[in-house]
Amino acid sequence: MSRGKSNSGVTENAERQQSTVDTIVAEATPQGRAGVSVVRVSGPNAKSIAEALSGKVGEPRVARVRPVVDSENALIDEALVLFFKAPQSFTGDDIVEFQTHGGPIVVKRTIAACRALGARMARPGEFSERAFLNGKMDLVQLEAVADLISSESEQAAKNALQSLKGVFSELVHSLTEETTALRVFIEAAIDFSDEEGVDFLEEGEVLSRVRTLSASLSKLLDEAKAGAKLRDGLKLTLVGEPNVGKSSLMNVLARQDAAIVTDIAGTTRDVIREEVFIDGWMFQLSDTAGIRKTNDPVEVEGVQRSHRAMSESDVALYLVDAQTLVSLQKERAAGPSTKQPVIDDWALEAALPQELLGTKRPNDLFVINKIDRLEVSEQTAMREGLKSRTDVAMTSLTEGSGLEVLEVLIADRAEALTKSESTFSARERHVEALQAAQLALADAQRGLEEDQPGELVAEDLRRVQDALGEITGRISSDALLGRIFSSFCIGK
Repeated sequence: MSRGKSNSGVTENAERQQSTVDTIVAEATPQGRAGVSVVRVSGPNAKSIAEALSGKVGEPRVARVRPVVDSENALIDEALVLFFKAPQSFTGDDIVEFQTHGGPIVVKRTIAACRALGARMARPGEFSERAFLNGKMDLVQLEAVADLISSESEQAAKNALQSLKGVFSELVHSLTEETTALRVFIEAAIDFSDEEGVDFLEEGEVLSRVRTLSASLSKLLDEAKAGAKLRDGLKLTLVGEPNVGKSSLMNVLARQDAAIVTDIAGTTRDVIREEVFIDGWMFQLSDTAGIRKTNDPVEVEGVQRSHRAMSESDVALYLVDAQTLVSLQKERAAGPSTKQPVIDDWALEAALPQELLGTKRPNDLFVINKIDRLEVSEQTAMREGLKSRTDVAMTSLTEGSGLEVLEVLIADRAEALTKSESTFSARERHVEALQAAQLALADAQRGLEEDQPGELVAEDLRRVQDALGEITGRISSDALLGRIFSSFCIGK
């Protein structure tokens, strides 16, 4: 069985090395009709293929309008032809781009003409793979290219651009350099431990540096988690009693009928999820079962799932019925006075189901719904009593009022959760690698604190190096590279 694994790895590595000497071709723009399409050719024969189709390509980086012909000299198109000479190109190899008219037939014939002259179709992500293998970019930067292309929100695009510029990579490189320096120091201390009776590992400097490195690594891990969270969408969850408007709000935010809305309590019995965009931010929005005491086993399971979704969310919206708030406040202020009682913080908390008391976090929001059912005096009293709170939105989903304020509050939460923690995009594999590095560094710190042999501490630091190296691709298996690049589009 191990022999099969080994042969597979050797074959894959051989194919990857062989692929770098091939000339590849693919459409670099989305398939279909468009004003312009780009056919990209990269490899040692890119220039000769282009000149066979279009004549002399001229100076690098100078666009020229040229006829494009096939092997039988039949005209395919008039195209803008651009030549990028190695190594000053995206892949590090010679590249030629044919910017043709965007008809599928034109693109198909141009690619066929290139293939007739020896180019082969590129695999998904092969242009990016060559950029990595030729040292033009590291893995983080190449993944950032894909993230920038697929970004669904303005902030995600900004963060992807930061990773593309090397912000994340530089932070990882800095940690790697310090880890390497520590490992070299420890191994030198081991080699010279018998000289002059000095044990450099007992002087405290190494332990102090490891602790400092651990703090820096923890900070980067938090930033990477925030970056990954932003890339995939923050988790926004709707919670509250049955029939307070959770499903209606779900449909409003999703801009579609994602959840069933009825007057029957307990209609939603499972968590319903939708991807939504609010003020430029992407969220994974979850509508949950109404939280109440029930003997219905299906509804009980739904309530348990509601609690899980709430605990896993980045922001929870606690929906309460405006009439419930007024009723609670009136009961509390029962007496001869005819003056409308002011709705205060007490009523807001008391309106929550008992199961939700004490669960609200600083980033969560209250949504007081159905304010259209209140008298004007009651609405005034509510606004007066809660005017100092910055975590409350008052809405009427039937009239569409208060939604702009709610969306601003949600966007503010998203910015607070991500802006202070991350300025770059990250992926789950980056988070996992940083967690592995953190565990290995914790072992190294424990080894120093317990006076374990220096060889063991050095080995732990090697594990830190390996984990960090996987992020940028300095240490990467062929399986990892194949998995990453296969997720890219063909022309990238």
